[in-house]
Amino acid sequence: MTPHPGTRRAWRTGRAATLIALMAVPMAAPAVDAPPAPPTVAGASPVQQAIVDAERVARTGPADIELAGQAILHLPAGRSFVPQPQAGKLLNAMGNPGTDTRLQGLIVPKGEADWFMTVRYESSGFVKDDDARDWKVDELLKSYQDGTEASNEQRVKMGVKPIEVLGWAEKPAYDAATHRLAWAMSSREKGAPADAPQGVNYNTYALGREGYFSMNLVTELRALPSHKPAALALLSALDYNEGKRYADFDAKTDHVAEYGLAALVVGVAAKKLGLIALALGLFAKFAKVILIGLALLGGGALKIFKRKKPDAPSA
Repeated sequence: MTPHPGTRRAWRTGRAATLIALMAVPMAAPAVDAPPAPPTVAGASPVQQAIVDAERVARTGPADIELAGQAILHLPAGRSFVPQPQAGKLLNAMGNPGTDTRLQGLIVPKGEADWFMTVRYESSGFVKDDDARDWKVDELLKSYQDGTEASNEQRVKMGVKPIEVLGWAEKPAYDAATHRLAWAMSSREKGAPADAPQGVNYNTYALGREGYFSMNLVTELRALPSHKPAALALLSALDYNEGKRYADFDAKTDHVAEYGLAALVVGVAAKKLGLIALALGLFAKFAKVILIGLALLGGGALKIFKRKKPDAPSA
């Protein structure tokens, strides 16, 4: 997909401009005053409006982001965090169906963007990790593929092309010392030529006492090697609060999840918890327009879209 020339010009203009942090939230007004309405762009598409709304609430690093009362994300410089509900609206615009109550927000790089990361928290209870040494990766792959196929019906209803999972881009690897899990699968639009670009989710997890965070980076398969360090750095930047860490588990009082670590790869995660919903959303119909807007978070997406409304790229 190639963005409209007007979109490319807007992107260059925005990157040339000085990227400024979003202004701090003002002190609360008296209760009788209605909250200010979010900025709107006359004639903007829903996709463009979703970008503008995200810019309005995005926080830029360095900043400490509180997540679900469980952990702190030490957001580094050069990254922006879009919270809910604006994050969910962006994912919907990318072709990812439904409302995800587990979604905490999106992380995007400032500047030229060809990746983003979702942040979710699942209050599953304590997930035992003793099955990591016994899992069978071929069976896990088949389960993931089946779950993706089941989600395609809803994607088609939304006017988004179905997808297929091709295989492991990186087999599951678990670090028992840090209680971190990482794995990746490649995917593409169903029926696409064999040489068509492949998308990839680089999935990372941080286990805690009462559940886990999933931090999933989405990009093109060919770009994964260059963006993998960013994903791992963000995973390391998440610190559970004292008392919420995996090591704080108390077998006498704490709830234990009804599934183990392997389920976070595909089993329960793909079918029951719906973690496959994002699979190839990066390359859905309006993805390029969204990525351009995400690159400008904190730097004037509203101004740029007011200046010139680009045509949506063809699928």
